[in-house]
Amino acid sequence: MNTKVLTLLFILSLGYTYSQSTTNHIVTDQFGYRPDANKIAVIRDPQTGFDSNESFTPGNTYALVNASTNEQVFTAPPTAWNSGAEDISSGDKAWWFDFSSYTTTGTYYILDITNNLRSFEFEIKEDVYNEVLKQAVRTFYYQRVGFAKETPYAEPNWVDGASHMGSLQDTECRSYDAPNDPSTEKDVSGGWYDAGDYNKYTNWTSNYIYEMLLAYEENPDVWGDDYNIPESGNNIPDLLDEAKWGMDHLLKLQNDNGSMIAVVSESHASPPSSATGQSLYGGVNSSSTWNSASTFAYGAKIFRAMGMNAYANTLEQAALNAWNWATANPDVVWRNNDAANGSRGIGAGQQEVDDYGRAMYRLRAAAHLYEITTQEAFKTFFENNYAETHMITWNFVFPFESREQETLLYYTTISGASDSVIDDIITRYSSSMNSNEINFSSFDNKIDPYMAHLDTYTWGSNNIKAKKGLTFYNIKEYTLNPSRTEDAEKAAENYIHYIHGVNPMNLLYLTNMYAHGGDRCANQIYHAWFDDGTDWDETGVSLYGPAPGFVPGGANPSYDRDQCCNSSCGSAANDALCDAISITPPKGQPDQKSYLDFNNNWPLNSWSISENSCGYQIAYIRLLSKFVSTSNATLSVNSPRISNKLVLYPNPARNIIRVKLPGNISTTDYKLTVTSIIGKKLIEIDMQDRIDVSRLNPGMYIIKVANANKSFSQKFILQ
Repeated sequence: MNTKVLTLLFILSLGYTYSQSTTNHIVTDQFGYRPDANKIAVIRDPQTGFDSNESFTPGNTYALVNASTNEQVFTAPPTAWNSGAEDISSGDKAWWFDFSSYTTTGTYYILDITNNLRSFEFEIKEDVYNEVLKQAVRTFYYQRVGFAKETPYAEPNWVDGASHMGSLQDTECRSYDAPNDPSTEKDVSGGWYDAGDYNKYTNWTSNYIYEMLLAYEENPDVWGDDYNIPESGNNIPDLLDEAKWGMDHLLKLQNDNGSMIAVVSESHASPPSSATGQSLYGGVNSSSTWNSASTFAYGAKIFRAMGMNAYANTLEQAALNAWNWATANPDVVWRNNDAANGSRGIGAGQQEVDDYGRAMYRLRAAAHLYEITTQEAFKTFFENNYAETHMITWNFVFPFESREQETLLYYTTISGASDSVIDDIITRYSSSMNSNEINFSSFDNKIDPYMAHLDTYTWGSNNIKAKKGLTFYNIKEYTLNPSRTEDAEKAAENYIHYIHGVNPMNLLYLTNMYAHGGDRCANQIYHAWFDDGTDWDETGVSLYGPAPGFVPGGANPSYDRDQCCNSSCGSAANDALCDAISITPPKGQPDQKSYLDFNNNWPLNSWSISENSCGYQIAYIRLLSKFVSTSNATLSVNSPRISNKLVLYPNPARNIIRVKLPGNISTTDYKLTVTSIIGKKLIEIDMQDRIDVSRLNPGMYIIKVANANKSFSQKFILQ
């Protein structure tokens, strides 16, 4: 996209072509809302922070205006949040304009009639997030290491050759402690740039792949085969193609004895293909090996279901090899970049975990190995150790341990899991969500005027926002509390709205989405490719700006310049960098305003604010996918994904079988029956997601789900 087109997009996004002026005081989801979703615009009056001088008094009546006809289709007075009190986390007073009852598809904006001020335009339609999801997933394609980004898959502004494929780079990678020894060379190519840095960390790569697989299994019908990546059209959902790209790299990091290399350190340049420095791989550790065992095992299940049996067999064996090595070597620690604890000086982030972290990776590996092998030893290990998780010992569900909590929830779906363990996990999760003040209480009591409460804002707060949304959605995903399912879905979707612009910055926390429905996007992120001063630096200022769809870290009240700025950074030129721009914001602001759209390097250290991460990305993708309509990308009839059938799992089952209707069909008014293969009715109930079949004898059965208009049926085997 050239500079003139970008300028035009900015002019249009600011509303200069309309008689009313756009304002940052009316914030909405910049993409829009599903027709049946809660739809609430927030009107803000800044009290504290960098914009405290921008006072605003809303008019008495607000209107939802059809942008095509300028007709006011819905009007209502705004309602003061918390009786007009200031919110400490945002520094704002706020009002809500609730137009949830209006469901007609179209393009709209919110108008303050008295002040003649309006919001950005947005859409109301069922598939309002489909294109957004596609662009968010495509960021992994742009993050691929050792893979050329070429048209027609890469947009012209972000074309680049394959990076880190030169002499002594990824295909000829050597050990960190023997960089001149050819005998240590290994092919560690593939994978993704982890974040704004190009290094590849096994623990984190494994987590990203795992969450891709989880996102797919949770909602298989939303994932298309048309995301315009090189694998598109191969009859496999593109999300799984991307997961396999990462998995193939992970397999290369496994040694013959089953252990996993912890990190690959890469050189940096912009664009990535111009990086020429030597690649180095680190040592092995137990945490990466157990973590990879869980991802290999889960991948074996998912890819076997796709008909890829040979690949699934490879993954299953890799999982068992990893488990066996880590069991024999449970306490191998390898720190790549931690000066206080024996750093080896490679990579940027610290991938190693503590004792609890290793125990949790081991627990997850046991769950998935039990699922694919049915070996009792894995079940015994899991059930003897699951109570060590903080969710059980603290009776506390919180987003900073969403991964561990979801390991427990996933186990409740595995055929053969003990009923007592299942009941304990479900009871603890439900109890914490109902009783702890950061969970349903925060939703019920409307703690946050922007409707996406966090009790703690840290580095990577957008990641925590997404994970917090997932903690709510799990109530629906695992059918934990039917009386609160609707509230859980609403609460979860509010965290999507926050990332899409319902925040005190009126900022869409995705890069360069102007061509895909965004209005006020993140224009800069800290990233070696999109570095300060390069052609990809800032949308609308540099030649190209960053590629679309990347999630930056988010508000971080702990941000500060490097400590050297308080004394000396080594030279007058370096000292001058400390004051190159104002850092208020993000420094010294209310929590939700602790953000700045910048990408300056040391000593301003923007990475703690605006750096992307594949971890942030997949958490957002997974949450967003819950609110995406069924993909209209048709797969071949030979695909194991059949969109017009019930989804039953596990199948074969033992005690519990989970049932999902095709796509996003509502379960309202559906009845469920279980019959024998000769038609004898054995169970008849209202539609539920989780069915207890433990009283039935082993054999084949048919589940039928029907209402007055439609019916679906599917066979399952009870072991």
